[in-house]
Amino acid sequence: MADTHATLSPTTPREVILAVLGALVAPAIVFFLIYQLILKDRSETHLGALTPAQASLLAEENIKPYAKLTVVDANAPHALLTGEQVFNQVCSACHAVGALGSPKFGDKAAWAPRIAKGYATLVDHALHGFNKMPARGGDSALQDIEVERAIAYMADAAGAKFKAPDPGAAPTAAK
Repeated sequence: MADTHATLSPTTPREVILAVLGALVAPAIVFFLIYQLILKDRSETHLGALTPAQASLLAEENIKPYAKLTVVDANAPHALLTGEQVFNQVCSACHAVGALGSPKFGDKAAWAPRIAKGYATLVDHALHGFNKMPARGGDSALQDIEVERAIAYMADAAGAKFKAPDPGAAPTAAK
């Protein structure tokens, strides 16, 4: 059996010096960058330039909750919204810009064929959904009378002469 041994190539003094310098400088650079990151983070807040009242407001702003829980009594009477309020809160998401082919608010040409179908048909489509429009405009909490008021408000803005239902009136939509 032959005696073959692996031999290492000879290391020059230059390679040894570079290896030692690299072993010393690389960690020093890493520690320096971490140190700068920590100090820079503290110095950029400029808390020293703030008055105590401003610092307090800034701290409150930074720790405020993202959401707010509101507890509502399910048996409490529901305050009915007007047609304009329903439009602003729900319907305007699509009807203000004409999303998904919906008629824009006040666009007489787009509303004319719909108005011609009659108030009951428009209310039925709004309550139960039609084409790409979800039932009740996507807000299931709306009562029938609120949807009816919104239909009257939008159609009247486009030239219809529908009368919005009174709060005491029975719903006029076909069920």
